[in-house]
Amino acid sequence: MFLDRLDKAILRQLQSDASVSNVKLAEIVNLSAPACLKRVKRLEDQGVINKRVALLDQTKFGSCLHMIVEIVMHQDRLDLNEAFSKAIKNCEQVHECYKVTGEVDFVLVVVVPDMPSYEVFCEEILYRHPNMRNFRTLISMNRIKYDTKVYIPID
Repeated sequence: MFLDRLDKAILRQLQSDASVSNVKLAEIVNLSAPACLKRVKRLEDQGVINKRVALLDQTKFGSCLHMIVEIVMHQDRLDLNEAFSKAIKNCEQVHECYKVTGEVDFVLVVVVPDMPSYEVFCEEILYRHPNMRNFRTLISMNRIKYDTKVYIPID
Protein backbone atom coordinates (compact mmCIF):
# COMPACT_ATOMS: atom_id res chain seq x y z
CA MET A 1 0.00 0.00 0.00
CA PHE A 2 1.32 3.41 -0.95
CA LEU A 3 1.02 6.26 1.55
CA ASP A 4 1.93 9.71 0.29
CA ARG A 5 3.20 12.54 2.46
CA LEU A 6 -0.33 13.84 3.15
CA ASP A 7 -1.51 10.41 4.31
CA LYS A 8 1.51 10.21 6.61
CA ALA A 9 0.90 13.72 7.94
CA ILE A 10 -2.72 12.81 8.70
CA LEU A 11 -1.64 9.61 10.46
CA ARG A 12 1.03 11.38 12.53
CA GLN A 13 -1.50 13.96 13.67
CA LEU A 14 -4.19 11.38 14.49
CA GLN A 15 -1.66 9.38 16.53
CA SER A 16 -1.01 12.49 18.61
CA ASP A 17 -4.67 13.47 18.97
CA ALA A 18 -7.42 11.40 17.36
CA SER A 19 -10.07 13.72 18.81
CA VAL A 20 -9.09 16.57 16.50
CA SER A 21 -11.97 17.68 14.29
CA ASN A 22 -11.75 17.04 10.57
CA VAL A 23 -11.73 20.79 9.90
CA LYS A 24 -8.77 21.29 12.25
CA LEU A 25 -6.98 18.21 10.86
CA ALA A 26 -7.44 19.51 7.32
CA GLU A 27 -6.00 22.87 8.37
CA ILE A 28 -2.98 21.22 10.04
CA VAL A 29 -2.12 19.09 6.98
CA ASN A 30 -3.02 21.85 4.50
CA LEU A 31 -5.95 20.14 2.76
CA SER A 32 -9.58 21.03 2.19
CA ALA A 33 -11.90 19.49 4.77
CA PRO A 34 -13.69 17.22 2.22
CA ALA A 35 -10.38 15.94 0.81
CA CYS A 36 -9.07 15.29 4.31
CA LEU A 37 -12.22 13.42 5.32
CA LYS A 38 -12.01 11.31 2.17
CA ARG A 39 -8.40 10.36 2.95
CA VAL A 40 -9.19 9.46 6.56
CA LYS A 41 -12.11 7.31 5.41
CA ARG A 42 -9.86 5.54 2.87
CA LEU A 43 -7.20 4.92 5.54
CA GLU A 44 -9.90 3.42 7.78
CA ASP A 45 -11.36 1.30 4.98
CA GLN A 46 -7.90 -0.04 4.10
CA GLY A 47 -7.21 -0.94 7.74
CA VAL A 48 -4.33 1.52 8.14
CA ILE A 49 -6.35 3.16 10.90
CA ASN A 50 -7.31 0.12 12.92
CA LYS A 51 -9.40 1.84 15.60
CA ARG A 52 -9.56 4.99 17.67
CA VAL A 53 -9.31 4.71 21.43
CA ALA A 54 -8.96 6.85 24.54
CA LEU A 55 -5.71 6.41 26.45
CA LEU A 56 -6.45 6.47 30.16
CA ASP A 57 -4.23 7.56 33.02
CA GLN A 58 -3.64 4.41 35.08
CA THR A 59 -2.83 6.45 38.21
CA LYS A 60 -6.46 7.64 38.36
CA PHE A 61 -7.54 4.05 39.04
CA GLY A 62 -5.15 3.25 41.85
CA SER A 63 -1.72 1.75 41.94
CA CYS A 64 -0.64 -1.14 39.79
CA LEU A 65 2.46 -3.12 39.00
CA HIS A 66 3.95 -3.55 35.55
CA MET A 67 5.83 -6.81 35.16
CA ILE A 68 8.10 -7.75 32.30
CA VAL A 69 8.01 -11.54 32.12
CA GLU A 70 10.49 -13.60 30.11
CA ILE A 71 9.16 -17.06 29.23
CA VAL A 72 11.29 -20.06 28.26
CA MET A 73 9.52 -23.04 26.72
CA HIS A 74 10.51 -26.71 26.89
CA GLN A 75 10.10 -27.21 23.14
CA ASP A 76 10.04 -24.76 20.26
CA ARG A 77 7.13 -26.26 18.31
CA LEU A 78 4.55 -24.33 16.33
CA ASP A 79 1.52 -26.10 17.83
CA LEU A 80 2.75 -25.59 21.41
CA ASN A 81 3.61 -21.94 20.77
CA GLU A 82 0.18 -21.36 19.23
CA ALA A 83 -1.51 -22.92 22.28
CA PHE A 84 0.46 -20.63 24.58
CA SER A 85 -0.31 -17.60 22.40
CA LYS A 86 -4.02 -18.42 22.46
CA ALA A 87 -4.02 -18.64 26.27
CA ILE A 88 -2.16 -15.33 26.54
CA LYS A 89 -4.47 -13.53 24.10
CA ASN A 90 -7.41 -14.35 26.38
CA CYS A 91 -5.67 -13.07 29.51
CA GLU A 92 -6.63 -9.53 30.53
CA GLN A 93 -3.54 -9.05 32.70
CA VAL A 94 -1.27 -9.43 29.66
CA HIS A 95 -1.10 -6.10 27.86
CA GLU A 96 1.61 -7.09 25.39
CA CYS A 97 3.12 -10.37 24.23
CA TYR A 98 6.10 -10.80 21.93
CA LYS A 99 7.51 -13.98 20.38
CA VAL A 100 11.23 -13.28 20.45
CA THR A 101 14.55 -14.78 19.44
CA GLY A 102 17.44 -15.43 21.76
CA GLU A 103 17.58 -17.05 25.19
CA VAL A 104 13.85 -16.65 25.88
CA ASP A 105 10.85 -17.51 23.73
CA PHE A 106 8.23 -14.94 24.78
CA VAL A 107 8.26 -11.58 26.54
CA LEU A 108 5.09 -10.41 28.26
CA VAL A 109 4.07 -7.09 29.74
CA VAL A 110 1.74 -7.95 32.60
CA VAL A 111 -0.24 -5.35 34.57
CA VAL A 112 -1.72 -6.29 37.95
CA PRO A 113 -2.91 -4.31 40.98
CA ASP A 114 -0.59 -6.03 43.46
CA MET A 115 1.71 -8.98 44.14
CA PRO A 116 -1.07 -11.38 45.26
CA SER A 117 -2.79 -10.76 41.92
CA TYR A 118 0.46 -11.52 40.11
CA GLU A 119 0.80 -14.75 42.06
CA VAL A 120 -2.70 -15.77 40.95
CA PHE A 121 -1.79 -14.91 37.34
CA CYS A 122 1.32 -17.09 37.56
CA GLU A 123 -0.62 -20.01 39.06
CA GLU A 124 -3.55 -19.83 36.64
CA ILE A 125 -1.74 -18.97 33.41
CA LEU A 126 1.98 -19.64 33.49
CA TYR A 127 2.33 -22.70 35.70
CA ARG A 128 -0.65 -24.41 34.05
CA HIS A 129 0.85 -24.30 30.58
CA PRO A 130 2.49 -27.70 29.97
CA ASN A 131 5.21 -26.38 27.66
CA MET A 132 6.39 -23.57 29.96
CA ARG A 133 9.82 -24.52 31.32
CA ASN A 134 10.52 -21.42 33.41
CA PHE A 135 10.01 -17.70 33.57
CA ARG A 136 11.73 -14.67 35.00
CA THR A 137 9.90 -11.60 36.24
CA LEU A 138 11.25 -8.07 36.13
CA ILE A 139 9.21 -5.59 38.18
CA SER A 140 9.05 -2.09 36.77
CA MET A 141 10.00 0.54 39.31
CA ASN A 142 9.17 3.47 37.05
CA ARG A 143 7.96 3.78 33.47
CA ILE A 144 10.35 6.18 31.78
CA LYS A 145 8.70 6.20 28.35
CA TYR A 146 5.44 4.90 26.97
CA ASP A 147 4.29 5.61 23.45
CA THR A 148 1.49 4.14 21.39
CA LYS A 149 2.63 5.66 18.12
CA VAL A 150 3.53 3.51 15.14
CA TYR A 151 6.74 4.47 13.35
CA ILE A 152 5.89 6.16 10.07
CA PRO A 153 8.92 6.66 7.79
CA ILE A 154 9.50 10.23 6.65
CA ASP A 155 9.41 10.77 2.89
